[in-house]
Amino acid sequence: MPEKWTGDLLGRMHLAGITAKELAAEAGLNDKYVSLLMNGHRNPKGAEAKLNAAFERLIQRKESV
Repeated sequence: MPEKWTGDLLGRMHLAGITAKELAAEAGLNDKYVSLLMNGHRNPKGAEAKLNAAFERLIQRKESV
């Protein structure tokens, strides 16, 4: 079962127009692996922080354009 943070992140991604592929690229991860994380099939230590940090960088980049 996915963790709450993945649902929160997916919602913020949707509102910001950020795709999972963009998030994966920013985090330096394979998009299929990010899918496994977001769907609760993997839960490595630090995944939440890494993906949230990548999301924040993408948002900052979008806002500065």
